[in-house]
Amino acid sequence: MATLKERIIESSLDLFEKHGYHGVSVNQIVERCGASKGGFYHYFQSKDELLYVIHDTFITYVLKKANQAKKQYDTPTKQLQAIVYSFVRVFDIYKAHISVFYQESTYLKPEYEELIKKKRDQFKRNIFHVVEEGQQAGEFRSELPPNIAGMAILGMVNWTYKWYRKDGAQSIDDIASVFVDFILHSLLTPDAKKCDCNKSFLIKNEVHHNG
Repeated sequence: MATLKERIIESSLDLFEKHGYHGVSVNQIVERCGASKGGFYHYFQSKDELLYVIHDTFITYVLKKANQAKKQYDTPTKQLQAIVYSFVRVFDIYKAHISVFYQESTYLKPEYEELIKKKRDQFKRNIFHVVEEGQQAGEFRSELPPNIAGMAILGMVNWTYKWYRKDGAQSIDDIASVFVDFILHSLLTPDAKKCDCNKSFLIKNEVHHNG
């Protein structure tokens, strides 16, 4: 059963998506989730803080997953695979949060915007660092500038929010596998692609013959 805080967040997500941040009042939020104003202000100092929490939830998730990947896996290729996979999956787990983020992020107060920016920058640095380590280990192509490769990964995956549908033809895991394959095929050296330790991350090229 959802907690009151979770119900407040879910109700606000639905209302913000439909009416916009400034088109929704605290009264409407508490009415939607069956709470009181006292219950709302027990968890959030203001509607501004609620918007920040919505933003912070999914950014904290991907950052936590990236840090876990760095600790759990012993090669840059495995680390990047895990980071990209969890990064793609966030668009399914927190789809509503992300939609509100892109729709309403301009309304974040400067102090909250700075907190979000720090986490986004940290996640970006994690991507850059893994690419650099992969090059140093001879797993990734050295001729690719790590910052451009990293920004390409971020830009490509971030755009998922524009087209992903939960009821679409491909599941989020299928989509994540395609992104991982696409990114690793671009980054891996020819020798690294041949390594059995990396083959499981790449989609098999299966040719089907009729008859």
